[in-house]
Amino acid sequence: MIVFPAIDLKGGQVVRLSEGDMDRATVYGDNPAAQAQLFAAAGSQFLHAVDLDGSFAGRAENRAAVESILEVFEGHVQLGGGIRTREAVEGWFDLGVSRVVMGSAALKDPEFVKDMAREFPGGIVVAVDARDGMVATEGWAEVSDVPVVDLARRFEDAGVASLLFTDIGRDGLLKGVNIEATVDLARQVDIPVIASGGVKGLDDIHILSLHAVDGIEGVITGRALYEGRLDLAAAIAMANRA
Repeated sequence: MIVFPAIDLKGGQVVRLSEGDMDRATVYGDNPAAQAQLFAAAGSQFLHAVDLDGSFAGRAENRAAVESILEVFEGHVQLGGGIRTREAVEGWFDLGVSRVVMGSAALKDPEFVKDMAREFPGGIVVAVDARDGMVATEGWAEVSDVPVVDLARRFEDAGVASLLFTDIGRDGLLKGVNIEATVDLARQVDIPVIASGGVKGLDDIHILSLHAVDGIEGVITGRALYEGRLDLAAAIAMANRA
């Protein structure tokens, strides 16, 4: 199982939100590249980056920060946030991003996302962000009437690399991952699932790793790392034992 340390970007700074609320952002640093290097030093070969401003704007707003990360991080960078056009997808792949995460576009223009998945095999991740079981979009500011599982199933034959499932009600709150909902989703679809939202410590990593057989590909963690509740090297070691 893969552990993805997260770098969320707002105004060029490294932040974490609570429940996806831009007004509840905690700043953890102003040097995203340096943070990426710290994660690499801890043994990470994977990184999850999000352009939070871009999620609302529908276009890249923290390009310079992302580029600085790509320049120093030698592993795989997975990027999300406002990527909704062919030009944006192609542009990020050209710069060296390994996988692109698409959320709002997956709900509002699924055929476009499927086209991108076919054009970039293994490169497209569909974000399935949930609030009370329903898909949320536009930086989680809007909640649809589409159940999470229904959206996920639309992409089963599209060739997407993974589903990124986030329980928004837990994100950034250190409440623990919603294991039940995450594993339930993984069991209902044929696409690997990445867990996100609420990681509070090593126990979450251990339990999720036990469900790799059910289709759990990885887990994203942010605040637990920044606040010293989770040691990244230990988390990677735990995930590798599964």
